[in-house]
Amino acid sequence: MDALVLLVVGIVMMTLGYLLYSRFLANRIYRLDPAFRTPAHELEDGVDFVPTHRLVLWGHHFTSVAGAAPIVGPAVAVIWGWVPAFLWVTLGTVFFAGMHDLGALWASVRNRGQSMGALSGRYIGARGRNLFLVVIFLLLLMVNAAFAVVISGLLVSRPSAVIPTWGAIAVALVIGQLIYRYRVGLLWPSVGGIVALYALILVGNQVPVELPETVLGLGAQSVWIIVLFLYAGVASVLPVWVLLQPRDYINGLQLFVGLGILYGAVLVAGPTIVAPSVNTAIPAGTPSLVPLLFVTIACGAISGFHGMVASGTTSKQLDKESDARFVGYFGAVGEGLLALGAIIACTAGFATLADWQEVYAEFGAGGVDAFVTGGATILSAGLPVSSGLAATVLATMAILFAATTMDTGLRLQRFVVQEAAGLAGVRIGKLLGTVIALVVCLALAFGAGADGSGGMVIWPLFGTTNQLLAALTLAIVAVILVRLGRSAWPALVPLAFLVVMSVYALVVQAVQFYEDQNWLLLGMDVVILVAAVWVALEAAIAMASGSRGSDGQQEGPGELGVATGRTAASEDEGTG
Repeated sequence: MDALVLLVVGIVMMTLGYLLYSRFLANRIYRLDPAFRTPAHELEDGVDFVPTHRLVLWGHHFTSVAGAAPIVGPAVAVIWGWVPAFLWVTLGTVFFAGMHDLGALWASVRNRGQSMGALSGRYIGARGRNLFLVVIFLLLLMVNAAFAVVISGLLVSRPSAVIPTWGAIAVALVIGQLIYRYRVGLLWPSVGGIVALYALILVGNQVPVELPETVLGLGAQSVWIIVLFLYAGVASVLPVWVLLQPRDYINGLQLFVGLGILYGAVLVAGPTIVAPSVNTAIPAGTPSLVPLLFVTIACGAISGFHGMVASGTTSKQLDKESDARFVGYFGAVGEGLLALGAIIACTAGFATLADWQEVYAEFGAGGVDAFVTGGATILSAGLPVSSGLAATVLATMAILFAATTMDTGLRLQRFVVQEAAGLAGVRIGKLLGTVIALVVCLALAFGAGADGSGGMVIWPLFGTTNQLLAALTLAIVAVILVRLGRSAWPALVPLAFLVVMSVYALVVQAVQFYEDQNWLLLGMDVVILVAAVWVALEAAIAMASGSRGSDGQQEGPGELGVATGRTAASEDEGTG
């Protein structure tokens, strides 16, 4: 099959989803009100609560939620064939991810920028909130620790990506100053930033940077992991406009340029998909497609981490509530387009079926390397660039998105630490909260793996935990909609699907962990399963009671009033 057909069909489906379904959600379900005073204005502090242009905020939201997951998930899942992966990515983006991301953003904005953990206490109850925070903390721990391993591995295997990776930070700092301090319009900083990023890629391709094999007794990958966490810690406490926003914004533009280049190469080269549509000869040991497909591809179809970002940082920067449709739903579409590109690169970037089967000889193979290698083959075939430069472009793109996710992830983990401490009656500032988050992540990274790869130890639980978190986020959104007397079916359908598939997957994994005598993962599996089922039952009870009574909230311009609670971030900065 011609990869161009798959590309066109996928783009058309997602475009129609944004033009039609997101409009229905915005107007009929969430009823976005441009006159509503958002937390960015009500609690503005110049650090976390900052009114932001919707294009810049979309860049932050999109690149924060994208990371490496929409590449890794599809790149692994195509082992079952390209049709299941394609259908889950496209339909999931349109009907699941867009609803989830927009809903989480709307719910948080209507509650003074509170996180989903805090909202679970308000709408589900104290027990649900405590269990919800456990799931959130574990997910963020997995994301931060594992992404550090992915990035460091690419920096070691692709030394040509080192200069553009770290040079992008300087570019972002300059853009932040131009936009916020000197009030320069978006056009020229955007153009200049993109040119600078691709110039850095050209320089990096000519001047690869490799660390010594050992530094103070640590291997090169271990050193990169430490450096990445130190950087993420600094980035997470800086005001969002200094680094987080401009870095995410310019990376968002860079991704779309990169996707445009990849899609253009598909148009010119016309590669053929060599992978089977449905793989009937899967390698021994590969788990069944159902339910594992729906947790292997999380980001790119629907992801609970998106709800954490939407309610953790994005909601605090939304200038107008009506911008939520573009930032939230279109952010999900952007990630779906990245996942679509990963599917094409990993199925049409090989010369023959035998070459593809050699890479996908076992479950878990492929991943970022398959995306970089396959994508580079397509780029060099369709455009006048060398395979080495093409690989540098794609590796840099993957690294930058994973790094921006770490930036946001560590900030979110700090919020969770502060919220949990607040529940215990202890006040923790942002510096101490960040230190605690860093210590926990580094303890996992180096405690479970001497080379810093400990984050991958608990990674097998990421997909199921992520999807359960998405289901729990949808449960909160559904409770709010029920209390407002609005139709909750757009949230309830994906909620039911995710609960069934995620619980099914957790049970399947628990059996495997028991057979392997992996007691750590088995214990975590059981904890996550119990917590998720408990929160789901609490949410069901809340929906049942909500359908019989009123929300009891103060009415606002958009029907749903704001909560009276304060977020950890607002208390930390002395606002609210």
